[in-house]
Amino acid sequence: MLHWSPRSPFVRKVMVAAHELGLTDRLALTRTVVRMGQPNAALLPDNPLSKIPTLVLPDGTAIHDSLVICDYLDAEAGGGRLVPAAGPARWAALTRHALGNGWLDLLILWRNERDKPDAARTAEWLDSFAAKTDATLARLERDAAGWPAGRCDIGDIAVGCALCYLDFRFADLGWRDGRPALAAWHDGIAARPSFRATEAVDD
Repeated sequence: MLHWSPRSPFVRKVMVAAHELGLTDRLALTRTVVRMGQPNAALLPDNPLSKIPTLVLPDGTAIHDSLVICDYLDAEAGGGRLVPAAGPARWAALTRHALGNGWLDLLILWRNERDKPDAARTAEWLDSFAAKTDATLARLERDAAGWPAGRCDIGDIAVGCALCYLDFRFADLGWRDGRPALAAWHDGIAARPSFRATEAVDD
């Protein structure tokens, strides 16, 4: 059973992975609402941090976070498909994942800060979030030109979900402007059936 939300980019990573691995039929989805200021009492026994995604296995064992769940699903599908087993490809994929995942953390904090009343916002934080996002986009634009077409590993899933989250919550940023390589790469990965089947929605 997967504690799930159609709005969470971290849950989306797991769902994209499940689609890529052909394991969606093994996931029973439970709609779980989490908020920074209000722990979900029903989730706490499975995840004391009250965060999603959280996967409860048939024996009652709960595993989290999204990377651990994706790694688990990859192993269940035979291993090495989304998380390379060894060598430079493994470290490259996990580093791309760390960048995409850390960026998602930042974007959620940015959105929370941006949605506060004007008097409650911290200008330095907003400026910092914007600067780090610009730097991340610049790095991804530099790197994307060398990424092979058709690849979809754990790093690609994280970066792809982060860019989709920009479209979902930060459409005003116009992140594609001046970033043709990254925009083309994202168009390709977003067209995959796994991404099309997991588009974020406000329910």
